[in-house]
This record gives sequence, structure tokens and C-alpha cells, in this order.
Amino acid sequence: MKQVINNIAVFVLFFLLTNQANGQQAVTTTGFVLKESLYDFGKIPQGKPVFHVFEIKNTSKSTLQLTDVQASCGCTTPIWQRELVQPGSTTQVKVGYNAAEAGYFDKTITLFYGQGETLLITIKGDVWSTPDQPAPSNKSISFLKKLKFNHE
Repeated sequence: MKQVINNIAVFVLFFLLTNQANGQQAVTTTGFVLKESLYDFGKIPQGKPVFHVFEIKNTSKSTLQLTDVQASCGCTTPIWQRELVQPGSTTQVKVGYNAAEAGYFDKTITLFYGQGETLLITIKGDVWSTPDQPAPSNKSISFLKKLKFNHE
């Protein structure tokens, strides 16, 4: 029994590691293909919203409809088309991140479709803190402005 549990644990760990490594590859599920399930924004400046478009292709012989799209927090905003997607056609889910807080982020968006089926997509990145002012103040500038240069 212990060996069976160990084998299951190894299989689950292998599945999770394989799934994480393949995050940026195309995901095929019943009826459609999602070109990518993970997008990394990399380093982005604080306070500058960023967006990414996830493309979904209907590969089935019937129509597809995203019934809902929900983000894991209010800092992430999904926009999607609610119309039916005809066979062979594509639709898009545009995901925005507000980048209000500095630091690393990893957010999930749940796509609801079909008869209660779901699929997760993920965005991640690192928000760097922007300076309070464009350049540090320089006391020498006011001194230089007061000087009169002799122009010949």
C-alpha cells in the first residue's frame, strides 16, 4: 500500500512539474486551442497598467461560448467577447493588470465554458517602484542660474 501511495505521489509531482514547464506552450482541450496559458510581463513600472491578449481557437464542430471569465483579484481585469464562437473561428480574452503595487505578482484568470468546464490562464511579472520625481534635486542649479557669464 505504501508503494502505491509513493507511486501516486511521484506521478502527481511529475504532472505538476511538467504542466508548470509547459505553461507557455499551446493548451488543447475539448473543443478549442489556447495558444498559451501563461504570460510573463517581465519587469514593468509601477502605476502603468499592462495588457495581454490570450487567443482561443474553436477546433470543434460546434459553437463555443465563454460563459464567464473571472480574475483572482481586483487588480486584474479580463475583457472577453460573449458571442458564440463558430467552428474554426477565434476569440480573445484581453487581460489587464493595474501594476499599482510594487513587487512580484502571479495572478490567475478562470475561463468558464461549455457545461461548467473551466480552464486557468496565468499572468505574472515584477513591478518596480518608480521614483517620486523625475530627477534628484540639485542645489547647484540655482547657484549656476544666478551667475552671469561674460560673453564676448
